[in-house]
Amino acid sequence: MKGIVEERAVELGEYIIQNRATVRSTAKKFGVSKSTVHKDVAQRLKTIDPQLYKKVKIILEFNKSQRHIRGGIATRLKYKKSV
Repeated sequence: MKGIVEERAVELGEYIIQNRATVRSTAKKFGVSKSTVHKDVAQRLKTIDPQLYKKVKIILEFNKSQRHIRGGIATRLKYKKSV
């Protein structure tokens, strides 16, 4: 079981880097919860592969800085469809 979790953390990290993906889109792609993805890449990956963790952290910080913009776009589209 432990090896599977470590492999999953590395696989999730690599996917995020290759696709500049969000936690939500990564969770959807792999069929796991957002909290599982976040725990794997933010905590477990730090001890498993520190270099990969640093790369993933940069992408996650960028996504965090952009989330208010994405939320505004989603809200605008929601109300545009309803009108």
